[in-house]
Amino acid sequence: MKTNRKVYILLVTAVLVVMGCSEVIDESARYVFKEETLISYMEKHAETYSEYLDVLKNTPVSEVSSSTLYQLLTARGNYTVFAPTNKAMHKYLCELCEQQIISDSTWEGFNDSIILDSIRKVIAYSSIIDGGDYQSYETYSFPTQNNGELQLGNLRDRKLTVRYIDNEPDSLYINYDCPISIQNRNIPAINGVLHQMEKVIAPKDITMADLMYEILEKEKEGFIVASRLALACGLRDTFNAIEDNKYRELYMKGLIPDYDGQAAGWTFKSGNTSPAYAPTHRRYGFTVFAETDDFWRRELGKEPIDITCQDVQQWVYDNKQFSRDDVFTTDNNWASPYNLLNQWFTYHVLPMRIAANRLVFHVNEYGYNQTLKQLTIPVYEFYATMGKRRLLKIFESKESEGIFLNRFPTLDNGRRGTYHEISCDADKVGCHIDNYSENVLTYQALNGIIYAIDKPLSYTDEVRENLAKSRIRFDAMSLFPEAMTNDLRKKVSVDPHDQFVHFPPNKTYRYLDNMDMNNETQFVYLNAYQYNWCNNQEDELKAVGHYEITIKLPPVPRRGTYELRYRVLPNGDRGIVQFYFGYDKERLAPTGIPIDLRKSGTDPNFGYEPDTEDDFHNIEVDKHMRNNNRMRGEMSIQNSNGPCRTGSPSNLRHILVRQTIDPDKTYYLRLKSVLDNQRTEMYMDYLEWCAKEIYDNPVEPEDIW
Repeated sequence: MKTNRKVYILLVTAVLVVMGCSEVIDESARYVFKEETLISYMEKHAETYSEYLDVLKNTPVSEVSSSTLYQLLTARGNYTVFAPTNKAMHKYLCELCEQQIISDSTWEGFNDSIILDSIRKVIAYSSIIDGGDYQSYETYSFPTQNNGELQLGNLRDRKLTVRYIDNEPDSLYINYDCPISIQNRNIPAINGVLHQMEKVIAPKDITMADLMYEILEKEKEGFIVASRLALACGLRDTFNAIEDNKYRELYMKGLIPDYDGQAAGWTFKSGNTSPAYAPTHRRYGFTVFAETDDFWRRELGKEPIDITCQDVQQWVYDNKQFSRDDVFTTDNNWASPYNLLNQWFTYHVLPMRIAANRLVFHVNEYGYNQTLKQLTIPVYEFYATMGKRRLLKIFESKESEGIFLNRFPTLDNGRRGTYHEISCDADKVGCHIDNYSENVLTYQALNGIIYAIDKPLSYTDEVRENLAKSRIRFDAMSLFPEAMTNDLRKKVSVDPHDQFVHFPPNKTYRYLDNMDMNNETQFVYLNAYQYNWCNNQEDELKAVGHYEITIKLPPVPRRGTYELRYRVLPNGDRGIVQFYFGYDKERLAPTGIPIDLRKSGTDPNFGYEPDTEDDFHNIEVDKHMRNNNRMRGEMSIQNSNGPCRTGSPSNLRHILVRQTIDPDKTYYLRLKSVLDNQRTEMYMDYLEWCAKEIYDNPVEPEDIW
């Protein structure tokens, strides 16, 4: 039975339709120059690659194709091939024999042609990246960060990861343990590049739930306790979810359309002639930040395999790893959302899969150079966790020496400051995330990843107070877990498919769980990579039509009076929007009169004046603008002209709401067009919650950053 399950997994994961490949290879497109194609190079070195070549000759391009991958790699293209040697292929066959998938460690050991075909597909599809006509894809390019993902997926539509070994400067591994030959890598061909592999790339397509069961079954040291907690808390079915198959079916049938804005009289960016492309998949993903087994061994004095859920719950209770406002039970019903252990553990989980090199984004923060990539001022993300929705902060700066959860340093945030970290109290350092060590790649699943943290992660009163004392600025795309999981947000690419993403209106399919759109809305995400725009992280959201959009907002940490602010770069393409706000989505109240997004700070009703060398004057201007429910933009974002706050009056924040907000309620923001012109734009960059303790503090006024 065990063998049958493995065979079944191989068959299911191998039978995939390879997108972007034509059914028949265009023979006329083949190069006729003297340089080598990828195939001709491997054939000249058949003593090394003959078995891999045989696999390519017997593997179709797709389930509906009469052409093989061998033919594909003789044709014009832009391919990256991770070609295993004959020796590597033999090692792989030995592994299959040990797993009892084949009877003998040779190609003659396959007793079933279906299993043989599936294994060939696993080998071939895992080893090839089709760069197609991607303008920004470089076949020689690898992420510089350890555990980073390559830009494009392979023919199995899976992202490969890289690993480097610190004391071996020339080391380069794919997916943790598949080394690229030092001598034979970056071999150029006229249709791509080849890397010789010393081990076959054949990752297991297991879910997070499968990974955790495997950890428990094999007693794999690292996250035995975390795996037990996750499964006990009822996350098995959740962690088994991989993809929204209904969306994929509709997409494959052509029922999820792209959007040709130009044909409709709307260009997403001046000079753009490309349509906005619908996502090809709607996958599910999860990120778990977990205390290690070593932590629990020290705390509880027991071996991880012997630690029970009751042990951990008692530790959480005894160490007050919760807030005084929390209401919970301490029974053994771990799957209940009212259970203490459930509430504590689900705070460790985000409903999105975040790769090691995407936990935070360094793009256009003050002082950052995108070429040199040297860290400067803090960057951060605020996300709502699974279970009871609570706020989690992910943070990195030059001084932090790594990425942390819930770090609250003292910043040089004066009007003439640098915004760098000055210090960080020991109780505010937060949890360091291990996104660098080799252990990371051993805890990746198809739909998620587990990161080790060095301290317990809890939503305590101290954490909530520190969050409440923070200006909670959240990029609009951080509201939508689907954007991160499906690799739509901040993709390092200038290609139109990545720059312009169209989310269908609800009548077609609801892609974003945290957003409702009426049927007249055309909604586009602009990645804006290398656009040099004064947006947070450069990107922005837009919509046209008689749009009406309702967004679920992240929670606040404490009950109190907050401002909800909306950031805009006004220009003539924008429209006039009526905003609505509240916790009853069906009966949201207008926040005031409609806001004309075309008006910049030069509007006489706003009270804007440029910053001067006189800070007393600047403070008075800021006060005057606040009286009009307006604020200048932030100092922390820059473009080529310098800080966006000082560069232009077209950098504004509108104060939409100032009222008491309850952390246990879910609030919504609605944006509705009030113009008949269907080509005027809705725009969104970021929103922010700001507590009264910050914006109305008589001792330490809110900073300009």
